[in-house]
Order: sequence, then C-alpha cells, then structure tokens
Amino acid sequence: MFNVGDCVVYPMHGAGVIESIEEKEILGALKKYYVMKLPLGEMKVLIPIDNIAQVGLRGIIEKDEVPQVIVILKGDQPEMSTNWNRRYRNHLEKIKSGDIYEVAEVVRNLMLRDREKGLSTGESKMLDTARQILISELILVQETESTEITSVLDDIFEQVPK
Repeated sequence: MFNVGDCVVYPMHGAGVIESIEEKEILGALKKYYVMKLPLGEMKVLIPIDNIAQVGLRGIIEKDEVPQVIVILKGDQPEMSTNWNRRYRNHLEKIKSGDIYEVAEVVRNLMLRDREKGLSTGESKMLDTARQILISELILVQETESTEITSVLDDIFEQVPK
C-alpha cells in the first residue's frame, strides 16, 4: 500500500507522485484509486488500488541504484534478432515489466540501432516511450529537471561511435 506523496512507477506510463487517494464510481462500481501525477506532461493517472499488484505498481529505485542504470545505458548492444516483429515484442515485454534496468536496456538497444541502421516508425515510437519512462523515474530519483536527465542521456549516446 502506498501513501500520498510516495513516488511510484506505473509500467507503460512512467514514474510519478501519488497526489491523492480518491473513491470514484466508474461503470457503476465504487472503487479507491491512487491519483498519480506524472512529472512529464503534467498528466494525471488513476490507478485502481485493488489491482496494483497485477499492474506492477512499485516504488522508485534508490539513488544508489542510478549508477547501475548508467552502466546499462553505456553497455554494448547485445545480439538482437534481425526480425523486426520479434525485436519489437521483446522490447515491449521489457517495457511492460516496469523494471528500470530492462527499460534502460530498451533505450540503449534502440538508440544504438537508430545510430547504426535507423528505426522503423514503430521502433521510433517505442524509443520515445521508453525514454519518457526512464526519464520520469530518474527525475524523481535524482530530484532534478527533465532537461538535466535528457542531457545526461544525450551525452551517453554522443560518445558512442557512429
């Protein structure tokens, strides 16, 4: 159970802060919801409290875990399938997991692939989504602005040879 003010990650949406806990009637059923505000885009998301385990809601990582995320981002790209569909499904599963390390792998893989061969429209959109998810959590962990985190990511990938 989370409380108002807690920083949490909602897979496929990113990290945010629980602003309130509200009861709402939706489709005739009265349920309690976390109201989470995302740091990017000023969006709010309602998360049903009774199924937080199924959706994978979790607390954000600790500050001392950030270097491991950076190591993953700086790592070499593993051998990936040449089949676009297989690659896409593999990356989508990693994003859906909500695990920051797996999301960082997706960002790294797609950034490196983009530099080498370019991305399809689907993979390009997936990269944007994965970057936003990663950035949203790092903003809260580092207690900083998105421009600073974006700059760090850009610096990492500018050092990669083309």
